[in-house]
Amino acid sequence: MNLLITGANRGLGLALANEACERGHHVLAGVRSPGSSAEGLLALASAFPEKVTIVPLDVTDEQSVRYAYEQVASRYDGIDGIINSAAILLGREQKLGELNLEQLEQSFQTNLFGPIAVLKHFLPLLVNGEKPTVINISSEAGSFAGAYGGDYSYAMSKSALNMFSAQIRNELAPQGVLVHALHPGWIRTDMGGDQAPGDAAISAKGILDIVERKKTADALFIDHTAAPMPL
Repeated sequence: MNLLITGANRGLGLALANEACERGHHVLAGVRSPGSSAEGLLALASAFPEKVTIVPLDVTDEQSVRYAYEQVASRYDGIDGIINSAAILLGREQKLGELNLEQLEQSFQTNLFGPIAVLKHFLPLLVNGEKPTVINISSEAGSFAGAYGGDYSYAMSKSALNMFSAQIRNELAPQGVLVHALHPGWIRTDMGGDQAPGDAAISAKGILDIVERKKTADALFIDHTAAPMPL
């Protein structure tokens, strides 16, 4: 399988890239720029030279996304999966009266508009894939049912991502594309912090099982075990 993974240079994205290579897939590793803390990804590319293609891809810049698509399309007829993992978490402690609207806008630019741009441009390759799958990495923070009056920028952008996932799930179903918004768990990454109970590698294994259709779910919003999550 050819899999496009955004934010593949760190955290869950890197864990997903590693797991995909271990399983014999080819990873199109989207990174914002060659200097984007890519030591781990470069090591992975060295270990799996035939399985990793590093793709400069800044999800906040549509021109960058378009160029990335052109580069990939010049080499591949189709891709089998897109995992939108690139995300930011800003203004964590801010309450409504302190909310930094610039950070709110930045959060939507990366966490929502980024996946939209990626899927807008890469769709022609995706529909040519075998059992094509889209996994939008979301969060329980984006659940209406679990709204807790915090993490406004992150939570609202992820909630909007869930809605986008629902929209494209219905639009693309006739073309055989499976779409899920997915909560990977609270995992130990730069974003999740050292105190998180979950392991990114374990989450990545579950997500790849879903991409490979070893695990299936009827729900739109699921966790890494394919169990349904409340919207």
